[in-house]
Amino acid sequence: MPELHLLRPDHAPALLVFERENRAYFAASIPDRGDDYFARFDERLRELLAEQEARICYFHVLVNAAGEVLGRVNLVDVADGGADLGYRIAERAAGRGLATSAVREVCELAATGYGLTMLRAAARVDNSASRAVLARTGFTVTGETRLSGRPGLTYVRRLQP
Repeated sequence: MPELHLLRPDHAPALLVFERENRAYFAASIPDRGDDYFARFDERLRELLAEQEARICYFHVLVNAAGEVLGRVNLVDVADGGADLGYRIAERAAGRGLATSAVREVCELAATGYGLTMLRAAARVDNSASRAVLARTGFTVTGETRLSGRPGLTYVRRLQP
């Protein structure tokens, strides 16, 4: 079973492979990162690690035994006991429950390790897989939004330490 790790500098090569291999797959349901993300990957990774060091964000990678990144689960904009949750799973690993288990684990870390009391999330209405993960992991719908110009739903989950 893949393990969840807090992002480290040595994850960079596998993370870049993950992002490149899944770029088109992800762009079908979430905004594309753009060419600049890949051109400035090392610089952007340093910025993310600095945000993590400052406890503004927590970036996690789901890594298999071979060291390949199969997914990401991130907590961003940490403030006032809350954060925004985002996640993505590699196309070849989708449909195996990895997103659900990784989101559950990050929710536990958020409560017990990071001292958070609430997580927010959003998913496009047409992204039934993501909406199912949020429902299975205890998130409830709080409203409507637009994501990449398409209808979406907002969610919240209260956390217990």
